[in-house]
Amino acid sequence: MEKPLALKLAPNTIDEVIGQKHLLGKGKVLRNLIENKKIFSMILYGPPGVGKTSIANAIVKDLGIRYRFLNATMNNKKDFDIVVEEAKMYDGIVLIMDEIHRLNKDKQDLLLPQLESGLITLIGMTTSNPYFKINPAIRSRCHIFELKPLDSSDIVLGLKRACKYPDLENIQIDKKALEWIAGVSGSDLRYAYNLLELAYYSSSDKKIDVELLKTIHSKPVIVSDKDESGHYDLLSAFQKSIRGSDVDASLHYLARLIAVGDLDSIYRRMSVIAYEDIGLANPDIGPRVMAAISASELVGLPEARIPLGDIVVQMALSPKSNSSHLALDEAISDVETGRCGDVPDTIKIHSTIYKYPHDYPNHFVSQQYLPDNLIGKKYFHPQDTSPNERILKQIREKLEKLKEEHKNE
Repeated sequence: MEKPLALKLAPNTIDEVIGQKHLLGKGKVLRNLIENKKIFSMILYGPPGVGKTSIANAIVKDLGIRYRFLNATMNNKKDFDIVVEEAKMYDGIVLIMDEIHRLNKDKQDLLLPQLESGLITLIGMTTSNPYFKINPAIRSRCHIFELKPLDSSDIVLGLKRACKYPDLENIQIDKKALEWIAGVSGSDLRYAYNLLELAYYSSSDKKIDVELLKTIHSKPVIVSDKDESGHYDLLSAFQKSIRGSDVDASLHYLARLIAVGDLDSIYRRMSVIAYEDIGLANPDIGPRVMAAISASELVGLPEARIPLGDIVVQMALSPKSNSSHLALDEAISDVETGRCGDVPDTIKIHSTIYKYPHDYPNHFVSQQYLPDNLIGKKYFHPQDTSPNERILKQIREKLEKLKEEHKNE
């Protein structure tokens, strides 16, 4: 069976890779590694069709080094054993592994000592956030590089290159049709190639226009932005709509993010919102968000939309507070500008004057905790906008009163 066009167009060098200039541009990390003839174990992660496999293949071909390709799900332990033996035979090999987040324990146990010794250099690829999905033991032995979504100009560039490929002889396609394919493809170049190839063989005269494309791809165009900021604009709009308590806008932007299938970005952004924008006003929201994420991961799309819609409604209509993270930001600012001071003698690890609060009434005793130069400093300023923070404010005021009463003890 003949290979699809997307495979035939796979880059042989990093110069042929579309996009990812933050990694492959002049002076950038992956280009420098190749120019210095050096490679380290790494994980490439990002949405489908943005160049993970292309970059992995281009790296090994540019360096001219021995490599093998495995899929963490499809290949069994015996396949991994063969790669290890081959690595021993040739004193090293590069293992390109797709879907690395699905690597099971047996395969991990087999690979870890080889990664540790440097006998195998791993290039893992995944669409899932490695900080959540990849075993920490594997992750700690790899450098992690995030691939960004391709913008419309990247997709169009790839399509123009494809149109020059011999397989698409006498193809006729105008700018409008190219941009239409780029629009429906989102950031997935592989999908764009597949759609172009299907349109070519679906046409009797090799002429491709928007009308023909619409008969092949009936799904509406979701991404209308013409630059790479479009995806991040959606995420920004999603967060700001929840922060602004507009439940309908929140659901609209959630729907657009679900439509492009970017669940990882939704999860990350919801996790941030729970603590940045809702925070102490509704402390239960963090665990609820994590529960919704777990449920979404368990059932996958399209059912994942159900727990996601439920939690987003709760988040949008929840009371809001940013007091806790503002307090920490102020403390971090003091640390970064040198306002630290020595740890007081009362709470040093070998202190002989430390007073154990549980030995005192109400589990409280007055003693110095902040450094000398920060005594009296207040970072946390509770807001009166939610019942929970009003309670925290009352507790703090009570503790300060007790501190004053026991000042001379």
